Amino acid sequence: MKTVNEVSKLSGISVRTLHHYDEIGLLKPTSTTEAGYRLYDEIALERLQHILLFRELQFPLKDIKEILDSPDFDRNKALEQQIELLTMKKEHLENLIVFARGIKMLGVRYMGDFSAFDTRRLDEYAARAKESWGKTEAYKEFEEKSKEWTEETEKNLEVEVMSLFVEFGKMKDLDPADEKVQAQVKKLQEFFTEHFYNCTPQILSGLGRMYSGGGEFTESIDKVGGVGTAEFTNQAIQIYCK
Repeated sequence: MKTVNEVSKLSGISVRTLHHYDEIGLLKPTSTTEAGYRLYDEIALERLQHILLFRELQFPLKDIKEILDSPDFDRNKALEQQIELLTMKKEHLENLIVFARGIKMLGVRYMGDFSAFDTRRLDEYAARAKESWGKTEAYKEFEEKSKEWTEETEKNLEVEVMSLFVEFGKMKDLDPADEKVQAQVKKLQEFFTEHFYNCTPQILSGLGRMYSGGGEFTESIDKVGGVGTAEFTNQAIQIYCK
C-alpha cells in the first residue's frame, strides 16, 4: 500500500489532483486509515497509469472514467495506442530540435521552413484513438451497423465512398459553393448516415477538416480525385455546414 503523498511523488500528480480524482469517482483509494489518510494498492496504481495514458491522449476526465469503468475496456489496446502516440511525439520533438539547431546555425534564413511545427499526423492519430474509445452515440451506432459486416462489405463500402471523392475531384474547377458541389456534399452526408452513423453537420464538418489535415486521409482522397481534392472537399463541406 502507498499513501497519497507517496503516490503523488511516484506519479508526479499533485495530492490535490488525487483528491479530486477521488471526489469524482475516477480513482478511489483502496482504503483509508482511521486518521483518514488515503491508501492505494497495485490495482489502484495500475488504474492511475491508465488515467495518465488517456490524459496524454487529451481525453476529458469524464470520458476516461466511462472508458475505464466499461466492461469492454482493453488494456493492451490502450497501451498500443499510447506507444504509437508517444513515438509520434518523440519524432515531433526531434524535428523541433533539428529546427532549433538550424536557426542557431543559419539564423532567420532557416525560418522559411515551418514543417517542424506540423502536428497534423499526431493530432489525426489522437483523434482516431479518441473515436475508438470515446463510445459516442455515433460510434455506438457504427458498432451496431458494422457488427455483421464481412470483408467484402467493407471493401464495397470503401469503393463507394472513394467514388464520391472521385466526383469531387471532377468538380475542382467549380466554386465550392456551387449547387452541384453542394449536392455532392449532401450525397456524402447521406452515405455516412445510411451506412455508418447519423452524420450531423457537426460530425460532417469534423470529417471535412480531417480530410484536409495532411495525413493518410488527404493522401487517399487526393490519390483518387487528384491533388487538391481533399482540401476542395473540406471547403465545400464547411460551406454546407454553415
